Amino acid sequence: MLHRQGGQSGSQGIYPIAVALLIAACMLMVSCVNGNRELSEAEQSAFSTYVDSLDVDLKGQWFDRMGVSTDADSLLSYMRHELSRNGLDTTAFFVPQIAEDLDIVHKLAFDSLGVNINEVLMRLDDNLTEAFVSYTIGQRYGFVRPDKLLNRLNMKPDSSGYARLFDYDIESPDEKEARGKVSSSDRMEYLLASQPKNNIYRTLQTRLANTSDKALRQKIAVNMERCRWRINHPEGNQRMILVNIAAQQLWAVCPDSVLNMKICCGATATKTPLLNSTINYIQVNPEWIIPNNIIKTDVARHAGDSAYFARNNYYIIKRSTGDTLNPVKVSSAELQSGSMRVGQRGGAGNSLGRIVFRFPNNFSVYLHDTNNRGAFSRERRTLSHGCVRVQKPFELACFLLPEIDDWAKDKLRISMDIHPETERGLIFISEHADDPRPFRLSTYHDVNPRVPVYIVYFTVYPNPETGEIDTYPDIYGYDKVITDEMKTLLR
Repeated sequence: MLHRQGGQSGSQGIYPIAVALLIAACMLMVSCVNGNRELSEAEQSAFSTYVDSLDVDLKGQWFDRMGVSTDADSLLSYMRHELSRNGLDTTAFFVPQIAEDLDIVHKLAFDSLGVNINEVLMRLDDNLTEAFVSYTIGQRYGFVRPDKLLNRLNMKPDSSGYARLFDYDIESPDEKEARGKVSSSDRMEYLLASQPKNNIYRTLQTRLANTSDKALRQKIAVNMERCRWRINHPEGNQRMILVNIAAQQLWAVCPDSVLNMKICCGATATKTPLLNSTINYIQVNPEWIIPNNIIKTDVARHAGDSAYFARNNYYIIKRSTGDTLNPVKVSSAELQSGSMRVGQRGGAGNSLGRIVFRFPNNFSVYLHDTNNRGAFSRERRTLSHGCVRVQKPFELACFLLPEIDDWAKDKLRISMDIHPETERGLIFISEHADDPRPFRLSTYHDVNPRVPVYIVYFTVYPNPETGEIDTYPDIYGYDKVITDEMKTLLR
C-alpha cells in the first residue's frame, strides 16, 4: 500500500522548480513509453524531486521514489497490442485507466489536475498487478473452468444429480505463482511466456486477426478459450482418433493420411461427454449390455411384454444366480432395481451394429457401428444416449489395425456381412451360403499400440484433412455458456 505521510501539498511544493520538472517529465514520459531502457539519472531525479517536495513514502510493485518502472509501460504496451489479438477486451484489464494514470505520473500532473498522488499511485499499482495476474493466469489456464461450468449445466435424465459432461483431467490455476511473479525480476519474461503454445490456438489467432465480423470474432475467441485449458490436447503429428461433437464428425489421423466420417452423438438430454482416452480393443458382433439408465428410461416400461423383448432380441439375466429369466415374469420394479442384467444378442439388428471400439471411461460410452444407417443422412445427428455412432466402421477398424493382412480384413468383412474381396473369402461365402448368420470368423482384436481418442467440442476448428478453418453450429449450447461466463472479457 502507498501512504501519504504529510508535508506540503498542491502547487506550493512544486512551483520553484516547475520549469525544470516539466522538461524532465517529458523526457521521463518518452523513456517509459518506449519501455526498453532504464530511466536516466536526470529522469529519476525529476520524479524523486517531486516526491521529496511532498514527503511521500512510495511502496509499490511497479515504481519507487526514483520513478515508475519501465515494466509498467511495457505491460501497458503489451496489453494494448495483445488483448485484441487474443479476442479480449482492454477495459476488462484496466488498460484505459492504467494509460490515464501512467500519463499523469509521467507528466507529474497531479497538481495541475488536482488529483492526489496517493490515490493515483495506489490505483495504478493495483490495476497493473491485477492486469498482470488476470492475464497471465487466464492465458496459462483459461479464463473459465470448464469442469465447474459444464458439469453443472444439465441434470441426469433420472434427476439424481448433474450430468458430468466434461471429463478431461484439468490443471488448476496457480494464482500464487502469478502473484509471486509480480515482484520478481523476470515478471516480463513470465508475461511473454504466458501465451498458449497450442498450434490450434495460433491458427485461430491468425483467423481472428483477419476477421472483422463481430459475431464470428466472438465465436473464434470462445474457441481460443478452449485451447487455453490445461488438458491433454490433440497434437497434429500423432496417430489419433479425433471426434468433434459440434462438427458431428470423426477424423482418424496419422502423419500421412486422414480418414473422415460422419457421426451420430448424444441427444440434448443425454449429451456425449467430452473426454480423452485410448482405444484398447475391438469387438465384432458384440452383445449390448444395456446400461441401467437406459433400462430405467426405455426398457422398464415394457416389463412383461415378451413380444417387445423378442422383437429386440433382448434377454434378462438375474445377477445373483446367472439364470436367464422369462420376460413375462419380470416386473418393472425388478428391472429398475439393478438386480437384473438386460442384454441384446449380437448380430443383425443389434443397436451397436456389427462392431464396437472400446476405450476406458467413466460413462460406458464407446464408438460403434449402428443398425440405423439412415441416421447419417440427417443434418443434425444428436440422437444417441451418449455413445458415438460411426459412419465407416470397417474403415475405422482397418485404421486401428494397420498390420492385418488381406485375409484378416476379409474375415472382418464376412463377420460384418460385408462382401469379401479375396478369393479365399469368396470361396468361404459360397461354401457356407446356407449357414446361420452372423459368421464369427473375427470376434475380437486387441489394438496395440493403443490409439488415443479425443472427444472435443469446437465450433471453429481447422479441418484435419484440408487444413481449412471450418465453423459449426453450437448444437449443445456450450458456446453460449462460455460466452456468458466471459462476457466482460470478450472484445
